[in-house]
Amino acid sequence: MFQPSGMIKYIGSKRVLIPTIRAAVAALPRIRTIADLFSGTSRVGHALKQAGFVVHANDATRYAHALAACYVQADRERVEHHARMLIDEFNALPGSPGYFTHTFCERSRFFQPFNGERIDAIRDAIARKSLDPELEAVCLVSLMEAADRVDSTTGVQMAYLKKWAPRSHNPLELRMPEILPAVHAPCSARCDDARSAAAEIEADLAYIDPPYNQHAYLGNYHIWETLVRWDKPETYGIACKRTDCRERKSDFNSRRKAFDAFRDLIAHTRAPNLMVSFSSEGFLSPDDLESVLTTRGDTYRIDRPHPRYIGHQIGVFNPSGERVGTAGPSRNTEFIYVVLPEGQSWDHTAVGAVRLTDNRCVAA
Repeated sequence: MFQPSGMIKYIGSKRVLIPTIRAAVAALPRIRTIADLFSGTSRVGHALKQAGFVVHANDATRYAHALAACYVQADRERVEHHARMLIDEFNALPGSPGYFTHTFCERSRFFQPFNGERIDAIRDAIARKSLDPELEAVCLVSLMEAADRVDSTTGVQMAYLKKWAPRSHNPLELRMPEILPAVHAPCSARCDDARSAAAEIEADLAYIDPPYNQHAYLGNYHIWETLVRWDKPETYGIACKRTDCRERKSDFNSRRKAFDAFRDLIAHTRAPNLMVSFSSEGFLSPDDLESVLTTRGDTYRIDRPHPRYIGHQIGVFNPSGERVGTAGPSRNTEFIYVVLPEGQSWDHTAVGAVRLTDNRCVAA
């Protein structure tokens, strides 16, 4: 199975689960359209479009919307030729220091200044072009992925490494994103609150992968949000986070609000079939999830053990760089739930799913 090689590093990415997700969707009857309500990197939406499904992606962050516009909405036949010409043009630009260099290379150390200067020059050039939204998204994704290949982090933008990462010494180079050809009907990308999108997008299946703990994706990837918006915001802290990271909060990142948010989302989703991905590290327990999902129909669960984020391997440190505390378990479990209308047949054993009955997992 082809997977795009260029997609950004991302905590919560379902890269290793994609074969299971695709197999589960393929086993379901009469699925043609899919709503991906928390699209993130669009790895899942991209894989499902590649499999021939019509995908309607949504995410509340602008960087994720750009990724979805590139990897889900755009079709290779429509944008590739012009995009390649633009990428060649942007690759030839010399550096020109500006907001990005000052903020993320001098005030902080996420990128080496010579690469920051190139990012400034290319992003300004994209802005001056006033491109068609899809073509602009392809160029922005190419730049985002190029920057990701030369950053100096452990994978999130909460902090940067004390010493430059070896990859940060490499020169920035744009590449053509691996855009898919068209499927039998147009795919789409939108930038909205998930609950609003769920109530408006009609699809045969909704794929739901919400934030599962207190770590907001906007805070973890604030540089990509700034790069795509190019609004040059005020920042705070040593990581130079956007000030709106303090304001744009999701109920799914609140232990107190997460259950009600999940229940409301499921109640308003306009799809007869659901697929929900969640982590054992999340605020909601399997009992919480299942108490909601079983109200929508016959519910199945697939469990997949998974190594934790690399930060676990590095350890827990205080601001002075001293190791403190003890890391938790080295692995977690990813749960994939499938919810079907009552009585609908499905060969769930082919993907290792078990059926839930009376809030208990039993082999069906």
